[in-house]
Amino acid sequence: MKMLDPLISLAFSMQSNKGAYALLLGSGVSRSSRIPTGWEIVLELIRKLAALSEEQCEPDPAAWYAAKFGEQPDYGKLLDMVATTPSERQQLLRAYFEPSADEQGQGVKMPTKAHRAIAKLAFAGYVRVIITTNFDRLMERALEDEGIAPVVLSAPDHIEGAVPLAHMKCCVVKVHGDYLDTRTRNTPTELAEYDPRMNAFLARVFDEFGLVTCGWSADWDTALRANIERAPSRRYSMFWTSRGEPGRIAKDLISLRGGLTLPIDGADSFFEDLQMKIESIEEFSKPHPLSKDIAVASAKRFLSDPSHRIRLADLIENLGRELSTQLRAGPFADTSSQPTKDSVTHRVKTYDSMASTLIAVAATCGRWGDQAVAKILRRLLDRIYASRQQGGLVLWLNYQNYPATLVAYAALLGASLSDNLLAMSKLFDGKVRMDNLEVPISMALPPTCFLQDSQGWGRLLEGMDRRYVPVNDWMQKTLWNVLGKGFVSEDEFEKHFDWVEIIVALACHQSRPPSEFGDWYPPGSFGHRAANRESVAARISSSLDEFGDMSEYVSSGLFGKTAEECRAAIAGFTAFSRKLGWGW
Repeated sequence: MKMLDPLISLAFSMQSNKGAYALLLGSGVSRSSRIPTGWEIVLELIRKLAALSEEQCEPDPAAWYAAKFGEQPDYGKLLDMVATTPSERQQLLRAYFEPSADEQGQGVKMPTKAHRAIAKLAFAGYVRVIITTNFDRLMERALEDEGIAPVVLSAPDHIEGAVPLAHMKCCVVKVHGDYLDTRTRNTPTELAEYDPRMNAFLARVFDEFGLVTCGWSADWDTALRANIERAPSRRYSMFWTSRGEPGRIAKDLISLRGGLTLPIDGADSFFEDLQMKIESIEEFSKPHPLSKDIAVASAKRFLSDPSHRIRLADLIENLGRELSTQLRAGPFADTSSQPTKDSVTHRVKTYDSMASTLIAVAATCGRWGDQAVAKILRRLLDRIYASRQQGGLVLWLNYQNYPATLVAYAALLGASLSDNLLAMSKLFDGKVRMDNLEVPISMALPPTCFLQDSQGWGRLLEGMDRRYVPVNDWMQKTLWNVLGKGFVSEDEFEKHFDWVEIIVALACHQSRPPSEFGDWYPPGSFGHRAANRESVAARISSSLDEFGDMSEYVSSGLFGKTAEECRAAIAGFTAFSRKLGWGW
């Protein structure tokens, strides 16, 4: 029987047991940052000492030191020899660990891709405890960049005053110390035994948490290895990452703990891949379909009796609050990474998944709700817009408007099914902030308005690279997947979708200052479906002919205050659409 890839097994385990795994990071995780290891710094300090003594210490600086001073090299004593005051020591060490202006520009001595991926996992709650043998502060810096202020334990006395482990959001345990603290551990003697307080703390971690190691060989850290060997619990697995074959000592430790070996190319690619896989599992771990059905059934029950209006408002507000919270967390907090086809597709799919229950409820409300219900939905849209991040790349910031458009389109699809536009016209009340300006919501909803480069950025979506309006076509597919069973056929759904986009386009045109864009209407999927455009125009015209100024299209005020104004708007829209000249 073929075994599951250990990386996939680890991703599933971390996703389903949030916060249950601790990381053990060695020097290999910081290697690509070009920060030296503690032992490399000791050897460099010996070279400085030999130079000050006008002696030659090569080819074995450690042996020269032992012969000259009669003891093994000691980090603290060496610092005292080459830098006599605390400020001199700090300046000396900063040159090894902190980047100069030139190094910062080159990405040297900065958090690596591995540190960044780990910080994102910590932000999402998958990692709470990080044990490291490194002196540097790259892990802390990466966490701080994600908005996490970690509890850092780099000496036994720190442990005494620390809050209980269960109450720490994220804890970094520096078992060998911090580079500015002379109590760091380097030599075999120093690494052979820990303070009882550190041993007790590590015993709890190794007993209560699973373990993922990376960049650590286990060859030199005798005390740390002994702590892992003593841990009695096997509640969660151990995963040992290794470039090449693990050494004999590591193999013995893996065997003792019943661990799994994970071959990797490097720490950066491993943690980036792990983070991506966990996010993908989250994306596809949608709530059971019954939960969406229950939400829709509840909405129908509340809509049927006005006395339940408060309960309906609570249902919608709770769903909106949950979505809003999710939109501020996890991968959505990242608005600075360079977009790719995979990352854009992944993020939009996640939006689709997270909004699916709200989409179904909004469509139900759009079909059967009145203006009071529309106002509740309008408040929901404000909550979604308010969840947007404020800084980062324009593409990511603009895509944050997408979930609100999905929900609004869903409500309007429901309205289209039951000619309920007049009630749902309240969705268009008021303004929202876009690009530091307050604009009517009708100017915020169309993808060609909320994305600065709707075609170029939209074509980053998987399968949309040749579409005229890729985001609109993607939304149609998404809404069909969620709401399709409420329509006779996909062709019928398509006509209702085009009705929604045409209503939004007409309302957007009405809201814009006439001199700004003239007769421009935000294009939608209707642009390449002439028959549907004609059908929608005929549907609106039929209502105008039959009811005149009493038509719901006039009463809505979305694109005209009289039947005559509405007919003129339809004529202008039709002329504009014909000029598009789109076809397959």
